[in-house]
Amino acid sequence: MTTTTLSIWGGAGEHGRSCYLLQHGTSAILLDCGVKKEGPGEYPLLDREIVRKLQTVFLSHAHEDHSIALPLLYKYGYTGEIWTTRETAGQLPGYFAAWSRYAEAKGVALPYGEDDLAAMRFMYLEDHAEPLTWVTLAPGLRVLWGRSGHLAGAVWLALEWNGKKLFFSGDYTEESLLLAVDRPEGIFGQEVADCSGGTGEPGRVAVPADLALVDAAYGTDPDGQAAKLGQLEAALRPTLAGSGSVLLPVPLHGRGQELLLWTSERFPSTRLVVEEALLAPIRSWSVGSAWLRPDAGERLQALLRHPNLDVVSTWPEREQAMQKLHGALVFTNDGMMASAKAQWYYSQLAASPGNQVIFTGHLAEGGFAHRLFQEQSSTACPVSLIRYKVHQGLPDIRSMLTTVPSSHTVLVHAAKSGTDHVVNLLHGEGFTELYSLLPGSRITF
Repeated sequence: MTTTTLSIWGGAGEHGRSCYLLQHGTSAILLDCGVKKEGPGEYPLLDREIVRKLQTVFLSHAHEDHSIALPLLYKYGYTGEIWTTRETAGQLPGYFAAWSRYAEAKGVALPYGEDDLAAMRFMYLEDHAEPLTWVTLAPGLRVLWGRSGHLAGAVWLALEWNGKKLFFSGDYTEESLLLAVDRPEGIFGQEVADCSGGTGEPGRVAVPADLALVDAAYGTDPDGQAAKLGQLEAALRPTLAGSGSVLLPVPLHGRGQELLLWTSERFPSTRLVVEEALLAPIRSWSVGSAWLRPDAGERLQALLRHPNLDVVSTWPEREQAMQKLHGALVFTNDGMMASAKAQWYYSQLAASPGNQVIFTGHLAEGGFAHRLFQEQSSTACPVSLIRYKVHQGLPDIRSMLTTVPSSHTVLVHAAKSGTDHVVNLLHGEGFTELYSLLPGSRITF
């Protein structure tokens, strides 16, 4: 019997460049193709010979650590499509533009050109099947997808490929304030003539996956979203009560919109200075968007009508907003503060100990945000990190291992040391066949 091999081209044992190669005989498929935002940027360990032979490519969502190396596939000879969602494909141009600016600021050339960007072709999962519905995409390849709760357009994937059952969580959370999520429960199973104790009633019994790639970005962190938001509120209230202002650098898509909504509702009398780029996704979502929770559309529309919302998009507007700054929350669309714009916002607040900077997600090692957090004694303005939950911590990982049992489970999206710790804890609880790997690792199943 032909075996299947998983090769880690990035994303396991590190935070960034999600890229997983699956090979079965002469067939190969790829899950994600992102970069690691450190130094000049680290790209996946692509093999040109294999890239040319890929059967297909799947993209879980648009964030740069999952998507930015996709043009390299076409440069290296891939001629097929990228399976994703329309929402994800629509977000990609903004991320590619931001990555180009990042590379320029670092003084490095992109490893692909405009022709490679233009060569990308997409196929949309929702055009072929609703969530939680199996569909055949090619001979020997069936796919089922669900909303992962990480950002609009983000999905998890279940594959039946050449007789193997595969699960890829993508970036997953069930605790989004805005986004709907489809739990991957009972996704693999087989029909049986009688599963009811001899009554003759047909049904399905669960079957373990052969391989699962599971988001473990938050490692042993036990806290749920309510605890995270409680920590954030406790940090914000004293600063705002003292008429200080808080800079919240957030990504272009994802937790930025969620934090905007939460702050607008939790601090209704506080002025919100917000980059238009962060509101643009909200303006594009209809009240009944399939990506949103049932009540989220109306709440977002209320945010857009918020009387204390100060929207800026030009330098004169930014300068004017900061001149009258007094007890405000300032949102800029750059979670790691790599851009000149985000750093300018910081310069406006840095001199006063009554102000504050709060990061709410991953800080790439060596980047501006990471250095600011590590060396905050050099500034009067306090700097802190309080996560807003968009990934899985230990209770979530444990739940997913039960929800999607697998003969081989690879924990991904976190540093090797942290992943090792999670694996050891879970082995002690009786979970087996868990893997903590590194780029370049391979397993056969």
